[in-house]
Amino acid sequence: MSVEIIRDPLWNNIRLDPLSFELIDTPAFQRLRYVRQLGLAFLVYPGATHTRFEHALGTFHLARRALALLEEQSDFQAIDPLDCSLIRAAALLHDIGHYPFSHALEEIGALHHEAVARPLIAQGEVAALLRRELGASATERVVALICGESPSPLQGLISGSIDLDKLDYLRRDAFMCGVSYGEIDVDRLINALTLVADPETGEPRIGMVEKGLSALESLLFAKYQMYRNVYWHHAVRSATTMYKRLVADALDTGALDAATLAGFTDEGLLHDLGARAPSPLLSALRERRLYKRAFECPAAHLPADAAEWIADDRALTVAVENTLADELGLEAGELLLDYPAKTQMLGLDLLVQRAYGEVRRLTAAGWEGAINLPKLSEEFYRSARWLRVYTASRMVISSESVHRLAARSGAEVRARLKSGDSLLNW
Repeated sequence: MSVEIIRDPLWNNIRLDPLSFELIDTPAFQRLRYVRQLGLAFLVYPGATHTRFEHALGTFHLARRALALLEEQSDFQAIDPLDCSLIRAAALLHDIGHYPFSHALEEIGALHHEAVARPLIAQGEVAALLRRELGASATERVVALICGESPSPLQGLISGSIDLDKLDYLRRDAFMCGVSYGEIDVDRLINALTLVADPETGEPRIGMVEKGLSALESLLFAKYQMYRNVYWHHAVRSATTMYKRLVADALDTGALDAATLAGFTDEGLLHDLGARAPSPLLSALRERRLYKRAFECPAAHLPADAAEWIADDRALTVAVENTLADELGLEAGELLLDYPAKTQMLGLDLLVQRAYGEVRRLTAAGWEGAINLPKLSEEFYRSARWLRVYTASRMVISSESVHRLAARSGAEVRARLKSGDSLLNW
């Protein structure tokens, strides 16, 4: 079998089998060359121009490494070789449905990128290649792996607490941003992977040997640091919030069709917006005139579940933004709210093999007498996630007013808007 080699700045040589090389050459995959991995973070970290293309190759590379190590274990003989081929294909294709500028559009209600990937994998050239090489059911099985719905014992390599996606993007993002926050011991984590019998079903599943848990702790800390300092950096979130409002307005006016979003590249979408929906917001984003913070507060200082309507209800958020702007003498679109959508710092559901052979399940309930990663994860999350109000020009908004507004439920805010009473003087 001939093997192609691609040079990668993070993992050096990435070896591609013939099927993978053909998949990479499809138009759907080549689009990923022009979709930045970190969206608009390059406006803050100039090196963050790497793309979903490189990340997909890196995840594929780690899948090959992990499978090679697992194959050395005697229990792995029970795994169908086809499952390994499907894992490699899923690792390569897992981000094929990503929108321009990464996850931002999912925050305004666009379909999740895994759902967008389904037709791209199940139809067209990608589907033909998968079925030719891996069988008639290959497309459905690859999609199931990407969506975390596969019964495959190897599902955890694609979607899980220590999936290979995380291992590549944390290392790659830190490397390209020029920061040390995402440094994790990838080699230790991959070498700690093992096949274990699920104590509830007896079925083989991907797990981890107990001595790898210290590396798992480092992964959690690295993820927290990257969210706090890169992904949710205040200027990155300013640019992201501007972009979200820009696209949302274009969708609302019919200048953009939601069904076509996943076909755009980053620059292709901005160019289309410039032609179809030119606006001061688009010009400001292109010229890096980012909105300034008028208020900010960490989630840890807010009541539980406060302000979740900002993350969950785009229509209500836009209405509140426009009302607040009017109360402050600003134009519509010159005040934006940001409260990043809820994410798990480390979603734990991991089978761990103890030194004496027992298999335990580590979940959000914790593990008495050992580690409390779930509690630590929640504390990290509430520290990294901030509620912010951005304005086009520098100004200060009463923190008491924003706290009162944030503490109200979505239904209360909607009723206040309907009554026409002030939101700042609640």
